Amino acid sequence: MATREEALALKGTEVAVPREALPDPGEGRHYWADLVGFSVVNAEGVKLGEVQGLFSNGVHDIIEVVGGAGGPQRLVPWTVVTAVDAAARRIDVEWGVDW
Repeated sequence: MATREEALALKGTEVAVPREALPDPGEGRHYWADLVGFSVVNAEGVKLGEVQGLFSNGVHDIIEVVGGAGGPQRLVPWTVVTAVDAAARRIDVEWGVDW
């Protein structure tokens, strides 16, 4: 791309990169796409649901959690994540069932 106009012509276009082209995220780091489907469990051991997706609201990264106890969807800020166990496909959070 050589001009701003060429770049603007692609506005709204989804860009994809083959998984094998991505570098290893490093120890304790994860690509968001890898977290989809992980169970989200609170400190009391209650499964709140599974990760449907993640997004940033400009201040925090947000986990979209669907299913589980207490409702069909939750938006959980990444700041309450206490652990990610990739082998168990689980994210532990400090988040109440009623929140």
